[in-house]
Amino acid sequence: MQHTEKMRESTRKAIDECMSCSVLCEETISYCMDMPGAMIDAADMRLMMDCAAITRTCAEMMCRMSPLRADMCAMCARICGTTAEMCEKMPRDAQLSRLAKACRTCMESCTAMAGAAA
Repeated sequence: MQHTEKMRESTRKAIDECMSCSVLCEETISYCMDMPGAMIDAADMRLMMDCAAITRTCAEMMCRMSPLRADMCAMCARICGTTAEMCEKMPRDAQLSRLAKACRTCMESCTAMAGAAA
């Protein structure tokens, strides 16, 4: 039996949600950079960059069943929550609203995975 066949469905779902969140973070960074005027500040851009990197890394660690995946899932949940809060400060922006929703979904999955893998 291959490793991927042994992976639980909840883990696969969390991996998918992490990767979706990472991609959406990258898209949102580009979107914000292309907006005329300063839509968000440098600290918020860094937060989205961190979120993109952490969610991607978290997915990779879950894929390889890293013994540190529970710790990474906890960190991922934390940064996703912080990123969602930042995005929710601008509720009229559709792109930021999509990112906030993706971050909340990823945060919930990673919170569950942090507890399950501990």
